[in-house]
Amino acid sequence: MIEALQFEFMRNALLAGLLASIMCGIIGTLVVVNRIVFLSGGIAHAAYGGIGLAFFFGFSYLWGIMGFALLMAVIMAAVNLRAKQRADTIIGVLWAVGMALGVILLDITPGYNVDLMSYLFGSILTVSTSDLWLMLILDGVVVLFVGYYYHDLVSLSYDEEFAKVRGVSVRFLYFSMITMIALLVVMIVQVVGLILVIALLTIPPYIAEKYSGSLSRMMVYAVLLNLLFTTTGLWLSYHFNLTSGASIIMVAAVCFFISILVEHLKPKSSVTTN
Repeated sequence: MIEALQFEFMRNALLAGLLASIMCGIIGTLVVVNRIVFLSGGIAHAAYGGIGLAFFFGFSYLWGIMGFALLMAVIMAAVNLRAKQRADTIIGVLWAVGMALGVILLDITPGYNVDLMSYLFGSILTVSTSDLWLMLILDGVVVLFVGYYYHDLVSLSYDEEFAKVRGVSVRFLYFSMITMIALLVVMIVQVVGLILVIALLTIPPYIAEKYSGSLSRMMVYAVLLNLLFTTTGLWLSYHFNLTSGASIIMVAAVCFFISILVEHLKPKSSVTTN
């Protein structure tokens, strides 16, 4: 891996992996603890409609994904708050419509020659310096937001009613959290793609939760695990000429199943009564 660092695209890829790991670890922890994985997946996949809009109207795909992901995030968050019993159905419909819209718009775009795979499964080796700056800015926004509202986020994540009693603006925090998920989708579309983004959001926090005594520690562990998975996945993709995004997710998946196996084999403590 050391010899690969002589290439700028590999250095950019490693930096992108580091920056994505920070955001995925922090936001992914909130996603897992608040049990909004399906909603997050809906935002990520519906955002494909933004790619279709961007290429059809001829503007930057990053702005297309950002605008469409934010729109879908607001709609899905509102649905989840107002109609919880039907939220999964409506989110599933929006998920499908977003992807279908993207595919149709790409089909009818004049001179269409887009590499579909790079958006669905990522292309971390093509990350540019400007992309890295955008990722750094988004990381800064997330760290500052979570740091400032940390105690309120803890209350919201573990006991929404208690948070309301404490005077926490639950609706504001909820919509802010969903908005950050949409921004994360924009940020890591080149790292693992829209199809695999949900795995990088959920696997590290799931593993980290088993060894964490607090939300902050869970976030730190999830960030470190994300960094481990992205670095190892990049190394494997470089040496074996594999797709980088899929390699990163497979590393994460192997660790996920190992963690389940270890938990299953761990001797359970028995309680004896006199």
